[in-house]
Amino acid sequence: MDWKSLEGLLSGANKYSTIFGRIWLSIVFVFRVMVFVVAAERVWSDDQANFDCDTRQPGCKNVCYNHFFPVSHIRLWSLQLIFVTCPSFLVVLHVAYREERERKYRIKYGEHARLYDNTGQKHGGLWWTYLLSLLFKTAIELGFLYLLHLMYDSFKLPRRVKCGVSPCPNVVDCYVARPTEKTVFTYFMVAASMVCVVLNLCEIFYLITVRLLMMKRQGTARPASKRIISEKKDLM
Repeated sequence: MDWKSLEGLLSGANKYSTIFGRIWLSIVFVFRVMVFVVAAERVWSDDQANFDCDTRQPGCKNVCYNHFFPVSHIRLWSLQLIFVTCPSFLVVLHVAYREERERKYRIKYGEHARLYDNTGQKHGGLWWTYLLSLLFKTAIELGFLYLLHLMYDSFKLPRRVKCGVSPCPNVVDCYVARPTEKTVFTYFMVAASMVCVVLNLCEIFYLITVRLLMMKRQGTARPASKRIISEKKDLM
């Protein structure tokens, strides 16, 4: 997977993010993608080859491995990182749509005409797009954490598992390669994912709070402006 291309695409979304969004992106690439690429992939590279069972029955080892590891941690984390970063592209696409509308508007009404004060400013539809992207990212993070917990019953990998799936002749003991090391990386990735969830929730709360404060200021400013207009009319 070309993670550099993904980073380049997300850098465009980073321009329109709040401080929480910038911290989120840093954690994703420093504590998740880099750890995933540099260390985690190597830890799980030999997991099936070093998965041993107390039998030489053909097919038993592969069936037991597939039974206890239906989806590899590495592939699951790869999907998680891809899906969790995709909602950020909604913001980039919305800004590109605004810029295209701005370009057509200037062609029609002149170079100095402006449709938006700032195409990247989070107002109107872009605010809702940004909020929805945060909700999607949070839901995806929690969904993958639940899926990981559901598949492996817990985040801790056992040293030994008992397998009685056909074609195994009976219940046999199978041994997981480097379970402690894999458990440490699993806990680390889960912790990094939870930190990202907290940052997303903080950013959602921040966006809604700022929006409510702006609406309150606009609500108090309107009566004052109406009062000034009425005073001017009385003087005229």
